[in-house]
Amino acid sequence: MGIFKKFFDKLKYTFKRTELNDDFYDELESILISSDMGVETAMDIMDELRDVCKKKLIKDVERAQIELKQLLIDKLNVQPVEFDYPMIITVVGVNGVGKTTSIAKMTKYFLNKKKNVILAAGDTFRAAATEQLSNWAEKLKVKIIKQGEGADSAAVVFDAISSMKAKNNDVLIVDTAGRLHTKTNLMKELEKINNIINREYPEAKKMNLIVLDASIGQNSIAQVKAFKDSVNIDGIILTKLDGTSKGGVVYPIINELHVPIIFTGFGEGVDDLDVFDAENFVNKILM
Repeated sequence: MGIFKKFFDKLKYTFKRTELNDDFYDELESILISSDMGVETAMDIMDELRDVCKKKLIKDVERAQIELKQLLIDKLNVQPVEFDYPMIITVVGVNGVGKTTSIAKMTKYFLNKKKNVILAAGDTFRAAATEQLSNWAEKLKVKIIKQGEGADSAAVVFDAISSMKAKNNDVLIVDTAGRLHTKTNLMKELEKINNIINREYPEAKKMNLIVLDASIGQNSIAQVKAFKDSVNIDGIILTKLDGTSKGGVVYPIINELHVPIIFTGFGEGVDDLDVFDAENFVNKILM
């Protein structure tokens, strides 16, 4: 498994130490910071680990590892996600983070749950985006609502909601343009899409999910903040976890921004998507 390989290797080497001393704690703190956990979060965890080990009179590294695992799980403090149907998921994120692929993976996830899924090609700024999503819709055998390049994205969403209601679909997943947070007009359009959804299908569960690339680490926090200025962000799809040591960024995302991780993507396959589970995530780090 390639997830956080460098991070794993450093942790395993550190936990081979036989003595629980200042060198151990300092080295462990450096590793956590290098995972893009953030200095403040890493220092808090290490302070708590020292206190726990002191109170429980822990002297060996093996028991310290068990305590660290529990601290890492507790820090995430994520409630399991519950999906209600009918549901409309609007997916946002900048270009290159794996947005379209994530939509395909989510589609497959809900299809595996025996739900009827429809897609809306709301990224009308790039013809290639609509084409790519159409190819996924064909492969997965789901309906897609689309218009030509440059069409009004909100109109596409309006048509998709009409189709969803007529066919009694369980899930509508809306793609949006790869908006840069400096593009005010694009953010306004995203607000318009949300207004259409709230007006046309008020009884449906709504979720705005942002796709983040785990490999960019702390920069992803700025992306979330930029989008939150315009629309409510209900959760995160964290992609590209394979082959990166930056997975610690989930901690400041959850603890500083108070936005939960909903899905994690760890490969290119359409089935390479997991519902985020804190204990599973930490187990992978400390395995």
